Amino acid sequence: MTADAVSPAGIDFGRHVRRMRAAGHLVVQPRMGFGRPEQMRAGLLATRRARAATVGTITLDSFTRVGDLDAVRRALRDGTGLNGYPIASHDAATTAAVLRDLHEPAFPVQVRHGSAVPQHIFTALAQVGITATEGGPVSYCLPYGQTPLAESVRNWEECVDLFVSLTTAARPHLETFGGCLMGQLCPPSLLVAVTVLEALFFCSRGVSSVSVSYAQQTSLDQDIEAVGALRRLCAEMLPTEDWHVVIYAYMGVYPTTPPGARRLLGEAVRVAAATGSERLIVKTVAESIRIPTIEENVEALETAEDWARTYGVADVPPPAPDSQIYAEAYALISAVLNLDSDVGRALVLAFQHGYLDVPYCLHPDNAGRARGYIDDTGRLRWAEIGAMPLRKLVRTVGGHRVTASGLLADLNYVRQKFDSEQPSLPARSRTSSATAITGGGTAL
Repeated sequence: MTADAVSPAGIDFGRHVRRMRAAGHLVVQPRMGFGRPEQMRAGLLATRRARAATVGTITLDSFTRVGDLDAVRRALRDGTGLNGYPIASHDAATTAAVLRDLHEPAFPVQVRHGSAVPQHIFTALAQVGITATEGGPVSYCLPYGQTPLAESVRNWEECVDLFVSLTTAARPHLETFGGCLMGQLCPPSLLVAVTVLEALFFCSRGVSSVSVSYAQQTSLDQDIEAVGALRRLCAEMLPTEDWHVVIYAYMGVYPTTPPGARRLLGEAVRVAAATGSERLIVKTVAESIRIPTIEENVEALETAEDWARTYGVADVPPPAPDSQIYAEAYALISAVLNLDSDVGRALVLAFQHGYLDVPYCLHPDNAGRARGYIDDTGRLRWAEIGAMPLRKLVRTVGGHRVTASGLLADLNYVRQKFDSEQPSLPARSRTSSATAITGGGTAL
């Protein structure tokens, strides 16, 4: 299989992001995905024209993610709305029309999905010449369904091998979703460890351009410490210099008020700015109630740009000093890599032994003995560590006991905090460009 005929020459997602960062820009990106090709194209056009440094996103629908292409066909036949773009069901010519004159070196497009069985998705990417996507054998398995982890690892090995074999003019880029496991109540050291391990998995199979993720959590100071640890571990362990960090705006229960949502996004920008991170995945004011519109996505991109100008985009800081998060993440990564020389097999063994254990994750291959909680300062802590190799680093005996009411309070901590405090926002340099853009999308 080859994408030579449709892959635009010179597109390099990783290099573009790093070049923009070197020029002083924080690259911002939506989670945007629509079922109708003309709407998906309008969303990409609006993203490109937004008053911010952007890259494009095509987020796939939930049926495509789980491989239920019959359900997609019925939805397309009946005109039923989809919650994302069904790339494996639209023919290559249709998707090529969506991308025409948009997907280019100055505006690379990434496909986002959420699949533990992604062969049909990678095949579709190859057919249309998109060489940037994301996920991972752990991060797109445990939170999303019941696919056995060993099967997910095999699936991702097959897909990554296909990705790097494409003889295109563009270099494949893979982003690990490992820093976003469950999105909430997972102490940062585990997020950092899994995203580094998935990046190592990608690199071990020939990927030379990767990005590592980190989801904004409950404490600004702790997030900054965590990303510092992540950057240091990547510099020490990744066999490539072509990597960058992407911050995700908070993925848990979101504020219900527009000021609260904007302020939480602003704090995500502050994490990115303080840590020299290169890219930010935004969230909108509508996250708590429905799928955002194109206009709301553009507003979020431009709000993030305003916050970035307010905080300034600092130079990449020097390697972080030893910290509790660094020590825990290093211990987890080392224990996993010592299980097997093959990173994929090591990940499977790590969950079998409980060396990796995601709090509150119900997947059958997850031990389910670890627990996290939010302490009085707003930082995420370990209440229980199960069999994870952290005994010398974390003291939990006689510590915090997680209760049902306490868990519910922790799940709503960020929403309540940001909805109850609504300080002024940075001044907008001009009104959103979304209205002028979305009304005039180019016809397919």
